[in-house]
Amino acid sequence: MTDTIDSLFARVAAEHPNRIAVTGDDATLTYAELDARADRLAHRLRAEGVRPGDVVALATGHSAATAVHLLAVLKAGAAYLGLDRRQPTARRDLILRDAAVRVVLADKDTADDLGGACTVIVPEDGPTDATAVAPLEPVPGGDRVAYVAYTSGSTGAPKGVCVPHRAVLRLVCGADFLTATPDDVFLHFAPLAFDASTLEIWGALLGGARLAVAPDGELSLDGLLSFVREAQVSVMWLTAGLFHQAVDRGLQDLPALRHLLAGGDTLSAAHVDRALAALPHTVVSNGYGPTENTTFTTVHTMTEPGGAATVPVGRPVFGTDVLLLDERLHTVNDGETGELYALGAGLAHGYLNNAGLTAARFVAAPSGTPGGRMYRTGDLARRTADGTLEFLGRADGQVKVRGFRIETGEVVAALTALPAVARAEVVAPRDSSDTRRLIAYVVPADAGARPSALDMRTQLAKTLPAYAVPALVRVVDDLPLTPNGKVDRTTLEHRTVQERPEVNAQHRAPEGPLEEAVTGVWCDHLGLEGIGADDDFFELGGHSLLAVALIAELHRVYGVEISPIAFYLDPTPAGLARSLTQAGAAQ
Repeated sequence: MTDTIDSLFARVAAEHPNRIAVTGDDATLTYAELDARADRLAHRLRAEGVRPGDVVALATGHSAATAVHLLAVLKAGAAYLGLDRRQPTARRDLILRDAAVRVVLADKDTADDLGGACTVIVPEDGPTDATAVAPLEPVPGGDRVAYVAYTSGSTGAPKGVCVPHRAVLRLVCGADFLTATPDDVFLHFAPLAFDASTLEIWGALLGGARLAVAPDGELSLDGLLSFVREAQVSVMWLTAGLFHQAVDRGLQDLPALRHLLAGGDTLSAAHVDRALAALPHTVVSNGYGPTENTTFTTVHTMTEPGGAATVPVGRPVFGTDVLLLDERLHTVNDGETGELYALGAGLAHGYLNNAGLTAARFVAAPSGTPGGRMYRTGDLARRTADGTLEFLGRADGQVKVRGFRIETGEVVAALTALPAVARAEVVAPRDSSDTRRLIAYVVPADAGARPSALDMRTQLAKTLPAYAVPALVRVVDDLPLTPNGKVDRTTLEHRTVQERPEVNAQHRAPEGPLEEAVTGVWCDHLGLEGIGADDDFFELGGHSLLAVALIAELHRVYGVEISPIAFYLDPTPAGLARSLTQAGAAQ
């Protein structure tokens, strides 16, 4: 492929010079104006020594000028690197050194923070600057790197993914999951450091549509939805976490929105159904894909509520193929679990300055054209009989608890299949004795009704082996998110779960299903691990209101009444278990 992003944009701009290309707080630019400004800045970059193959960093906020900066870098034959302004200075400087960045495009607010290691340019091309310049000689080659996106590495060091022009064109040109038209208005809200911005920006500008840039700075959810409404956004991409929050807040008043894409993490089926019910004229798509295969690898599109327990990740997008393979790289049968490998035009070249990791993750395809490559995603999936793919979690999400290997994704899937659960995450932190325990964090489907942890455990025990049922279930209002909108598992793993304090009773492990069930409920409500069957509720920090909540939960599960007096006379898990037995609860 010889086409590049900038060459295709030039053709669109020539065909529709007076059409609005981008709107932002700073400016509204037609395609002709955007093209001209990018040409002027490209000349300046060349004058500052930028050459084809270089990497130019962008440390700017959201504005219409963002599109100018990106196009100028590409017209100069370089690749762009979006910097996340929220990341620590040390991490930013590490990325700049790793990518050998010599020139940074910045705005006035960030220029002074970049130090003296790079040449910092603050573009000030405004409406009064109408100097006409000839475009630079195009640098051909669809395999040329268009941008570098840094993602977190398993060793803690960020790794730069080198994405070529042809991979971006495969995503947005002739996309079979999104029928964009020149009448569309695409929202640009994602940070440039996050590859969702690839679809937002180039999906609009290479299709002759309008790019509506959200206001810069920390925008509240209400502020974002208000902007979407006022800008008449018709195509919007949200991270899974933000999508869930937006559905909870309410999506009814978005008449222009016709396509809502979400992804980056597992979607709640209940939230998808609610979104489709609130937006009957809107298509909702679940997009799955690693940065290494350019934003989307598969997409599942929905037009009406389906009532399903989970949301599939769908089928491969145009220009991409998917294989599900076992450990020996043999294709698994439909319905069987395999690791997902991506092939096709969306593949990145690999990791910048990291040939070893590139060779480990971008491997030879077992079939097809000689020299063919595929990317090992590390994700587990299965294919249904109709060809739809279901995401099952990370292959490296496997943990060992008390000698048993457990796929945390399988536990999450079992939790989110419960009607009372909207979202869930499972982690396995180590305690002070270096022993792992499964802890589940659950967001209820109904914010006004706290699901019973005991009931959830009972339901999980019907489908999971006993060792895979979480030792602790915490009901929370929401799950913490990373800046990229994914569930922040690290934060969950480091949340304080206190161990059993010193109490008068000698520790005795619970015996029998009732003692185990009551002890589990105490652990959940008290936020403690290792409670013994003879431990005193009040010594552990319990109080009367919590006691009432415990009795109510046991009543909901077992359908029997327990007298508060009986609880106070023997406030231990063993005592409550005896009270349940006397009241006629089934073992």
